[in-house]
Amino acid sequence: MSDKNKKEAKNSGLKWFPYNKGGEFRKWYGNQEYVVNWENDGEEIKKSIIERYSYLNGNPNFVAKNQELYFHKAITWSAISSGKFSIRIQGVGTIFSNAGMSAFPNDEIFNYIFAFLNSKIVLDLLKILSATINFNAGDISNLPIIFPKSSTLKSKIDTLTQECINISKEDWDSRETSWDFRTNELVRMKSEKLKMKSDVKLEDVYNAYCEYWKEKFYKLHKNEEELNKLFIEIYGLEDELTYDVPLEDITILKKEAKIENGELVFNKKEIIKQFISYFVGVLFGRFSLDKEGLILANLGETLEEYLKQIPNPSFLPDDDNVVPVLEREYFEDDIVSRFKEFVKVVFGEKYFSENMRFIENAVGDIRKYFNKEFYKDHIQRYKKRPIYWMVTSKNGAFKALIYMHRFKPDIFARVRNEYLLELIAKIESRIESLDKRLSGADTKEKKQIEKELVKLNKELKELYDFDKVLQKYANKTFEIDLDDGVKVNYCKFKEILYPISNLCKK
Repeated sequence: MSDKNKKEAKNSGLKWFPYNKGGEFRKWYGNQEYVVNWENDGEEIKKSIIERYSYLNGNPNFVAKNQELYFHKAITWSAISSGKFSIRIQGVGTIFSNAGMSAFPNDEIFNYIFAFLNSKIVLDLLKILSATINFNAGDISNLPIIFPKSSTLKSKIDTLTQECINISKEDWDSRETSWDFRTNELVRMKSEKLKMKSDVKLEDVYNAYCEYWKEKFYKLHKNEEELNKLFIEIYGLEDELTYDVPLEDITILKKEAKIENGELVFNKKEIIKQFISYFVGVLFGRFSLDKEGLILANLGETLEEYLKQIPNPSFLPDDDNVVPVLEREYFEDDIVSRFKEFVKVVFGEKYFSENMRFIENAVGDIRKYFNKEFYKDHIQRYKKRPIYWMVTSKNGAFKALIYMHRFKPDIFARVRNEYLLELIAKIESRIESLDKRLSGADTKEKKQIEKELVKLNKELKELYDFDKVLQKYANKTFEIDLDDGVKVNYCKFKEILYPISNLCKK
């Protein structure tokens, strides 16, 4: 989008635009998590503002201020801080709120101002200028700016700044929750860094990941210290400040690593969890091993739409948008079976057993992980706005995942008829078989059979009870609207979906 931003946005016909509202302490790039409905120059949101605040007398611009600056490239920071100050780049096409403060230097001085505001001396200056932890535009505009006389020095600062932005953006985009996510990092390391097509040890891929990101981390650290040193010299504060930056203040890899005894230590469990989460995305067709970025992300898309984009996929997504997640393998499309297939496709069959051991060393028994932990991780990863929904009975005897973006009006009928009722039939058959074995069993075997029968009968009762609830949804057709957001849509079916704390409270 060019500098005719506001007009272009209106004429584009688009509805949702990036919305900057601050966020956690993070430097250079990131905290891009929200969108706002600004269709037709924010017509709907302006109307709601007028309706809510009668004193506006039909003037929504009283609240939606500085609209002429919307969609411009900017430097942004969080208005409220915990005591640390950090600046990030706000790309072209973004709307900002009062919580996401913004400044708009011209291109010639953009990186220089950016670097200065992220330098060590600024926080000390702000402590003098601001009596609170709130960093308002007025406080920033009052900062004294000294430009270097040397164009070479300014060029060096510009270059170091751009490197910091690039590294931080790469880190942000490495997670699947980023709008610009392309592929999982372990999958990328295998092909780009190890140049391997198949038959590779996951441990080697993981080590390549750690080596790559360790280099990026320390490069960013070195750049930040170099920028501090340059600005301290420019401002003549050599006797007042040191240029060092604590490793804890480097704001990449916050999920994937931590600082222990002055060293960067990677969190293997989180990195493997990201790989598993990516697998689930590939399983539902949201992502693909054969094409980067989003594949199926529009409401109601099917496997047919996927195959139009990727006619010969390395890994075929689930065909009916229902994936059972159970304690035992009852179905061909059981999530654990599909995961093992995925591991073989990505890393080859030669080291499959070794690779599964590496995964389970990180997250524990893989079936137990999917059954007990995966969905909790998914809810946390997507900040209580899950895109994969778990249909579940009261105590989890039945669990199945569906992908929100592939939602169809008859989805719950499919869950009931092809999975829940089938599971009930299989457990009934298992109970019948065990009952027949019981009379001829010895004492030890009899105890084992009786224990299993107690468990199965308890599960069966739970499934019968759940069927009565699910049947109400299976007998109807339902529509959802992605524009309503996850919360509204999820809460329509809260009776049969995994309960998320405080999500559906009125």
